[in-house]
Amino acid sequence: MNTNKSIVQRLGEIVSPLSDNAVEKLASILIHTELKKNETLLREGEISDQIYFVQSGLIRQYYYKNGRDLTEHFACENNIFINVESYLLHEPTNLIIEALEPTVLYGIPYRQLSMLMDEYRDIGVLYRRFMELILIAVQQKIDSFRFEAANERYYRLLKERPEIVKRAPLVHIASYLLMSPETLSRVRAGML
Repeated sequence: MNTNKSIVQRLGEIVSPLSDNAVEKLASILIHTELKKNETLLREGEISDQIYFVQSGLIRQYYYKNGRDLTEHFACENNIFINVESYLLHEPTNLIIEALEPTVLYGIPYRQLSMLMDEYRDIGVLYRRFMELILIAVQQKIDSFRFEAANERYYRLLKERPEIVKRAPLVHIASYLLMSPETLSRVRAGML
């Protein structure tokens, strides 16, 4: 079985089942990308036109605010990620996407996906379900920042995404959790 087809089947298992024909068609439009550690996939000011599936490795999405580098999102094996605003509006992004480890990605380009959604109902369902999952994740993150203390945010990340805590640099984890590295150190030491 070719790699693209197995990637699409895995995507179907994670998000929403696909027919054999839909798997074949979606596999035919995948874009394979390999990144070295610290290599940038998307720069500020570029337009993101793909939904990405991480086969291996670790990426982060981040931005700069007041001269600080703030992590927006992490994705590793079997995770899907997207720069939603740039992807949907076809406008330049403020986010940067970089590999924290050597990473293998498969991208689904916007234009080709749109055409396939018109032709294959199950691809449209996959896309809709993916967007629903993104919206839920964003809402949960916002609620976490609104209602949870620093230690609760860290323990939630540790419980729900332990691979991130094990693999990402602490400075990036701290910025993702909207805390200083010193606060994160105190949380990890059990002081908060």
